[in-house]
Amino acid sequence: MKKFPMTVQGAKALEEELKYLKTERRPELSKAIGEARELGDLKENAEYHAAREQQGMVEARIRDIEAKLSNAHIIDISSIPPSGKVIFGSTVELINMDTNESTVYQIVGDDEADIKEGKISVSSPIARAIIGKEEGEVILIRIPSGEVEYEIIEVKHV
Repeated sequence: MKKFPMTVQGAKALEEELKYLKTERRPELSKAIGEARELGDLKENAEYHAAREQQGMVEARIRDIEAKLSNAHIIDISSIPPSGKVIFGSTVELINMDTNESTVYQIVGDDEADIKEGKISVSSPIARAIIGKEEGEVILIRIPSGEVEYEIIEVKHV
């Protein structure tokens, strides 16, 4: 089975969510289903059906997280000596050569990507273009809206 890269922080976040779902959310829903059952006729019991639907979503999320963790190749970037090159887990500052705008991205696994937090997937066009490059290099990145030239200003291995 193919393993997928994941940062230590990403794995920890999934483990915490899994613990919450199993120890808190699952028992809450079981209790809600039990209380709704006591209300009588299950065919027309909206609370019962809503709780069962939520239970199904929680169980699906638990299975999803367990599958992701079992297929994860957890990479601890802090154990890799800094080389100045962009690697998985690096935090990279880029300058758009046309607009002079600075952008900071961390390269993470597909499931951890969140552009609002500055985390991009290792399989994204930007990450694929900068992995293996060093500080000071200028690269041309093909993005859906065209081509953009960036300079790598700083590479951090945090």
